[in-house]
Amino acid sequence: MNPWLVAAKSALRSQTRTRRKALPLEVRAAAAAAIADRLGGLDLPAGAMVAGYAAAGSELDPSLALARLAARGHPLCLPVVVERDQPLEFHTWRPGEPLVPGNGARVPLGGALALPDVLLVPLIAFDERLRRLGQGGGYYDRTVPALRRIRPLLAIGIGFATQQVPLVPGDARDIVLDLVVTEDRLVTRAS
Repeated sequence: MNPWLVAAKSALRSQTRTRRKALPLEVRAAAAAAIADRLGGLDLPAGAMVAGYAAAGSELDPSLALARLAARGHPLCLPVVVERDQPLEFHTWRPGEPLVPGNGARVPLGGALALPDVLLVPLIAFDERLRRLGQGGGYYDRTVPALRRIRPLLAIGIGFATQQVPLVPGDARDIVLDLVVTEDRLVTRAS
């Protein structure tokens, strides 16, 4: 990878993580509720399998959104890192079911293998072009194209408005999301 790109991404990760960590808990909770409301307003296909994630550190916690989506009849699944440098796997999960440590994230205990129709994607930063900066492992950059080779997929970035930046540096390996949902707005390709 281009050394300039590596340095630019690293600097941006540091800046936006600092902003994200500075958000007070009550602001985070209000943002998570607003994002759950916005996601609930999307016209998702009936019964679409939705993949979320178990929040780590200062990531936006999608648990309220996932619970509401499950209540609307959407089956859920969560990502599992099976092998480094490979796409993620997804295992079925229901709100309240236990999660266990697994390769850097909390993952479902058991759960059948699943293929999501909708993917809620965590992010460190995003821009108006719907480019996303993640943790740096490339898991979602490998997973989204792999899933799209199998079936249609709606990739939705979710995060705090403060994570938006003018430009996310990237190359052809970096995914472009279909939309981003923050507490303030819905960012689409037409925005």
